[in-house]
Amino acid sequence: MTSTTSVIPLYGRATALLNRVPIDLPLLIARLGVGAVFFMSGRTKVSGILTITDSARELFRTDYKLPLVPPEIAVHAATYSEHLFPILLALGLFTRVGALGLLGMTTVIEVFVYPDAWPTHLSWAGLLVPLIVLGGGRWSLDAVLGIDRPVT
Repeated sequence: MTSTTSVIPLYGRATALLNRVPIDLPLLIARLGVGAVFFMSGRTKVSGILTITDSARELFRTDYKLPLVPPEIAVHAATYSEHLFPILLALGLFTRVGALGLLGMTTVIEVFVYPDAWPTHLSWAGLLVPLIVLGGGRWSLDAVLGIDRPVT
C-alpha cells in the first residue's frame, strides 16, 4: 500500500466527521470574530460610552480623509457603525445588514485609506461574505425571531 492510498481513506473519514459539524458553528465564529475586530476598532475612537475623542477627529481630518464626505460626518458614521454592526453580528440580529455594512466599511477603507492592506481586508471580507449570503444561522436572533430563515 502506498502512502497516497492510505491517506485517502483517512482524509475521507476526517471529512465525514467535519460534515457533521453544523454550519451554525462557523457562522457564529465568523460573526463574533469579525465583529470583535470592528468593535475594538470603534472603542479606540471613543471615551466613555460613545464620546468621540479629539484624536479620532484628527485622524479623520488627516489620515482617514475621504473624498466627498466631510471628516466630521465620517468620524461619526464610522464610529457608530463600528459599534452598532458588531453588536448586531454578536446577537445574530439583522445579520446580513450588519455584515453588509461592515463589508461596505471594509471596501471604503481598502479603496480610500489603506489600499496596501488588502490581505487584511480580504480576510475580513472572507468572514463577512458568508454571513451576507447565508445569514446568521440557527444560533442567531434572526432565526429565533423568524426574521431570516437559516440555511439547512
